[in-house]
Amino acid sequence: MVPRFYVPALQPDRRAIELPAGEAEHLTRVLRLGVGATVRVFDGRGLECEARVAHASRRDVRLDVGTRVDAAAEPRVRVTLAQAVLKGDKTDGIIRDAVMLGVAAIQPLLTARTDVPESAFATGTRLDRWRRIVISSVKQCGRAVVPDLGAPETLHACLRRGHDGLRLMLVEPGAAGAVTVEALRSLSLVDLAQVFVGPEGGWTPAEIAMAQEAGCRLATLGKRTLRADATPLIALGVLQYLWGDL
Repeated sequence: MVPRFYVPALQPDRRAIELPAGEAEHLTRVLRLGVGATVRVFDGRGLECEARVAHASRRDVRLDVGTRVDAAAEPRVRVTLAQAVLKGDKTDGIIRDAVMLGVAAIQPLLTARTDVPESAFATGTRLDRWRRIVISSVKQCGRAVVPDLGAPETLHACLRRGHDGLRLMLVEPGAAGAVTVEALRSLSLVDLAQVFVGPEGGWTPAEIAMAQEAGCRLATLGKRTLRADATPLIALGVLQYLWGDL
């Protein structure tokens, strides 16, 4: 696989470009590439081009940019994953794999049963790590679009902003008023979706009522209760299958 590098300043008409310092260091110190190496660069908004290393030192890499190439296709339905923050490093894995599955945006949520305190995000360190995970996953899976990553916010704040497409809250099997995701197959014309996934302890009745008032449909993934870190990835895969986005 040709190494890929994230260059937000990439433009269709530029024939030469410098790699950002972090990407340059990755090229020279981790991959140990030098002058003449063939790579690809993408701007995070859908543009990807072939390139050749013209100059390489530790943190100074200049590239000759070649022809545009096709990146991995983006899903037709733009999905925002509104995911409750999980304890430990479980959210890291969800972000990595959700990007791989093609989400357009990820919104971390602080909920009534979230085990991670809001103070854990005060320094911005965790959010910076998540941003690095997003970029790394984009590079690995062949996308040229970098999904938006929001700062953690409460469920109430997220719902209050509104949404123009389908709003779907995943709940436990047997929850009153919930349908199976199979019932969503008929929504073939949807082009925007927001999928809410709760924490280890699930949603509270008050949160479910709040979501319904904000226009969320309740859905389950079947008869078995799934782990909180497995639910979003299974849901994304099932929804993409139903909507023809695989």
